[in-house]
Order: sequence, then structure tokens, then C-alpha cells
Amino acid sequence: MNKIIDNLKIKIFADGANKQDMFDLSKYEYIKGLTTNPTLMAKAKIDNYEEFALSILKEIKEKPISFEVFADDFNEMERQARVINSWQSNVYVKIPITNTKKESCSTLVKKLTADGIKVNVTAIMTVDQVKEVSKVLNPEVPSYVSIFAGRIADTGKDPLKTVGSAIDILKDNSVSEIIWASPRELLNLFQANDIGCHAITITTDLINKFRLLDYSLEEYSLDTVKMFYNDALKSGFKI
Repeated sequence: MNKIIDNLKIKIFADGANKQDMFDLSKYEYIKGLTTNPTLMAKAKIDNYEEFALSILKEIKEKPISFEVFADDFNEMERQARVINSWQSNVYVKIPITNTKKESCSTLVKKLTADGIKVNVTAIMTVDQVKEVSKVLNPEVPSYVSIFAGRIADTGKDPLKTVGSAIDILKDNSVSEIIWASPRELLNLFQANDIGCHAITITTDLINKFRLLDYSLEEYSLDTVKMFYNDALKSGFKI
């Protein structure tokens, strides 16, 4: 793999719901884990959640992989979490920071982690949410705290401040790792690495851009000019 990627300290988690992509990417050493979510699964036209998950787990047995609950009621959310946890030892259960009614899931996270269930608390976008989660995680049970940095950036705010604060808040919890989620460009990979973030989720589309790392900007400029020129020719434009 590209030496630039090999020299990074941050863990790269493949993010998606295309079964073959998940199988293929899991075989690469630089992919340290995998994540998915109900929206990605819907886009991939997955119609049987458990069947899909179990088929993935038949192939991916060691690297951590996160599957999300999809209930809105806390009792049902807990039931789903316990079922997902039972599937395999490398599974982390994704729990959203709140339900759709904006009710905190922290009590559920505390209950699950107290029982030794590994969680991935997701859709976090504020420092206050990180503080809330930090109080209920079990310091003896591995967990992920997913900061949706890309969505924070979509609002015009700097996600580096939020991620940096999260790293500081959880610095004394050695088994909890911060994930930079929803990156928009490869630059985010290096921003996350430089700030000391533990992991980042990367979609297949972004992974395919690894070929551009350290690519000559002069050559990339020329490629772009050629693209514009060829597309204009194909379109038969005239002035």
C-alpha cells in the first residue's frame, strides 16, 4: 500500500454496505475495522438486516465491525443491541446519541457497557454530547465514540475543535477510541491523524482516491484540462 498510508498512526475503518467491497477491503492490512449503518444498507437495497450481517460475519471474524440498532424505543433498542452483540465477538453495537425524540441514550449505553457489551456511540456532533457519553462508558469495556466531523463541517463549523476536545475528554479512558466519521475528502484523513484521533471511517469512493496521494499537482492540473477538452469535444459544443 502507499507508504503515506502505512506511516499514518490513525486506524482506517472501511465504511459501507456493499458486501463484496466489505469482503475485499477487510483483507487489506491497512483496513483495521469496518462500519455500516441503516442508511448505507438501504442504499445498497439490503432487505434482511440480520441475514446481511451474519453473511458478513462469516467472512470477517477478527477485525472490529459495527452494526447499528434501528429502534426508537429504548426497550426495543436494548433488545436489538443484545441480539447484535450475540452475533460475534468482534461486533460493536452502534447506539445513536439520542433517539428521534432527542431523548438521550446515555442510560442505555451505561446499561449495555456495564454488561460488557462493546458499543459505538454514533451521530455525535457536540462537545456536550461527548461529555455526556464519557460519564457512562465502562473504562474496562472497549468502545468507540463517533464524531460526525463531516456533518459538523457541512454547517460551516470547524470539526477539529470538537474532535480535539473529545480526545481530551476521553484521554483517561484507555479502551475508548474517538472515530472521525463522515469525512468529505482525503484531507480529513490527515487532519484526523495529525490531531491524534484514533480512527476514521472511509467510504469506498474515498479509498479509491488513495491512488492520488502524492500525485503531481501539475499532472493533475493537466488531467483536468484534458477532461474539460475531451468532454467538450464529445458534446459537440459550438460557439
